[in-house]
Amino acid sequence: MSQQTLTTAAALTCDSARTLLNRGQALVAVGAGLLLAAVALLGPGATGLALTAAASVLYVLVISFKVLLSRGGDRSRVMRFSAGELPPYEELPVYTVLVPLHREGRVLSGLLDRLAALDYPTDRRQILLLIEEDDEETRRALPAELPQGFETVLIPPSHPRTKPKACNVGLTHARGEFCVIYDAEDQPEPRQLRKAVAAFRSSPRWMVCVQAELQYWNPWTNWLTRCFAAEYAQNFGQFLHGLDRFRLPIPLGGTSNHFRTDALRDLGAWDPYNVTEDADLGMRIARRGWSVRMMESVTLEEANCRLGNWLRQRSRWIKGYCQTWLVHMRSPAQLWRDLGPRGFAAFHLTMGFSTLTTLLNPIFWAMTVLYFVAGSDPIAGLFPGPVLYIAALSFVAGNLLLMHGYMAGCLERGLHAAVRTMLFVPLYWALMSVAAYKAVWQLLRPSRRHFWELTEHGLVKSH
Repeated sequence: MSQQTLTTAAALTCDSARTLLNRGQALVAVGAGLLLAAVALLGPGATGLALTAAASVLYVLVISFKVLLSRGGDRSRVMRFSAGELPPYEELPVYTVLVPLHREGRVLSGLLDRLAALDYPTDRRQILLLIEEDDEETRRALPAELPQGFETVLIPPSHPRTKPKACNVGLTHARGEFCVIYDAEDQPEPRQLRKAVAAFRSSPRWMVCVQAELQYWNPWTNWLTRCFAAEYAQNFGQFLHGLDRFRLPIPLGGTSNHFRTDALRDLGAWDPYNVTEDADLGMRIARRGWSVRMMESVTLEEANCRLGNWLRQRSRWIKGYCQTWLVHMRSPAQLWRDLGPRGFAAFHLTMGFSTLTTLLNPIFWAMTVLYFVAGSDPIAGLFPGPVLYIAALSFVAGNLLLMHGYMAGCLERGLHAAVRTMLFVPLYWALMSVAAYKAVWQLLRPSRRHFWELTEHGLVKSH
């Protein structure tokens, strides 16, 4: 499969994020905006009340979904393999490891050591270092002679300059029956490749991807890394397990997702214009009727400890979630048929509505502050009895339940000292809202729509 084929295949499979809205979506957006404006002019009070009630119901649905899935994640169903259940070395196939790199000179040496330590025969381990042609920093950091099984693949400096484009180029060089992505700061469990082979060999062909768990090795750097580690503990330790248990679409993590290579090519690989190509690919797998499973194997990553770096990464994630939601909603009826009612609802609650609530949070927080400062009169028209009760329930009970989920994730991961930090996690959610508005602003600007904001690694000395 050629590079050009892989670059455009996503558009043939399920459309691409190259275009923000298709013609139908643009017409619906304009029509809905005009209708809302007309209704607001005719009855501003009733319109405000309806929007407030709808937002309150939306909060209840999103929070209930997250809590139920997190509590319903049965870890006994996760794919796990003991050392005795792993396939022997002589039965292992060729395995391709894709490692997209950009300006990673400071962490490259440690990365090569960690990948060389993978418990897999070197003659059947193809590790492709995907480096931009004009990335002098990373190229200078390469050793004169790479270890056995390592190869360098140069990525042409063409638009879009994204991780998925690099991975698509790397996939054209892949020889492995299976393949996996690792990021520059990753520390995968040495036996993870062998566990993935065992998972694929023990599953039907329609199980095309296994996702390993992601954890952070530096949760104690500062307050931000504690919150980030707790979020990952809740997401990878609870929520994704719930999606797995109920066979709902799983938005993949950006690393440590293992694929059947032929299935990945059949899907059209990654959309090079989507900045959360992993989440999009998880949805396309589900739409094909195939399956993603969670696997008990951990990859350690470096948690962002600097606010600016964290905001760049988080705004990219949110921008990509918006892209993914818009792409798959270009034909809602077809999406319903592909995913079924349960999958359709889970897609919206995971990808679209969660982002919307992040954008709405500052508005409701401002209303809460206004209520305590000026009393109920300024907002009384927006919160009559039933709406007030729903909003108060979602605000108080919802925040407490989500905080409890983060605390439970900390306890499960052994991050006991971080539990008390979760009392202040609403401040972390406020930062998410800042990132969300930045993401929307970039999404509306064609020059920034597909811009990949680089996450700087190596800020903390590895343990």
